[in-house]
Order: sequence, then structure tokens, then C-alpha cells
Amino acid sequence: MKLPRDITGAELAKRLGKLGYEVTCTTGSHQRLTTTREGEHHITISLHSPLRVGTLAAILSEIAGHHAMSRDDLVARIFE
Repeated sequence: MKLPRDITGAELAKRLGKLGYEVTCTTGSHQRLTTTREGEHHITISLHSPLRVGTLAAILSEIAGHHAMSRDDLVARIFE
């Protein structure tokens, strides 16, 4: 599945709420999100507008790995 090209960091943080991620810390232009689903997991995202495709791909790959799903399945789930 093709990644969105115009998503902001704030919008990504909101969409990750579907997986139980909540903002736990904001420092400058970055936010740290944490979930306790399937074990505790932390991810840091930049609040840039828009996120670079490579940055978005890396963030989604890390999250997909934690939740034991493919990146395509994750993209379909949070961008549906």
C-alpha cells in the first residue's frame, strides 16, 4: 500500500490513537507516544508538516514490528 504524502506529525499521532498510543511527552518539535498494548512501546515522531516519506516509513515499520503485523496491514488499519 502506498504511504500518504501529505500527513503531518500531529495527524499521525492522532491516528496512532487507534492502536492505543498516547502522547506522553512533547519537547520542541517532537512528541513521544506510548502504548501498553502487546507490551509497552515508545515511539518518537516529529511534528513537521508534512512528514518526509522515509521518516513516515521508518516510524510505521517500527510500530508494525511491535504489533507483529506487516506495514501494509498497519497502514490500512490507521488510514482507513
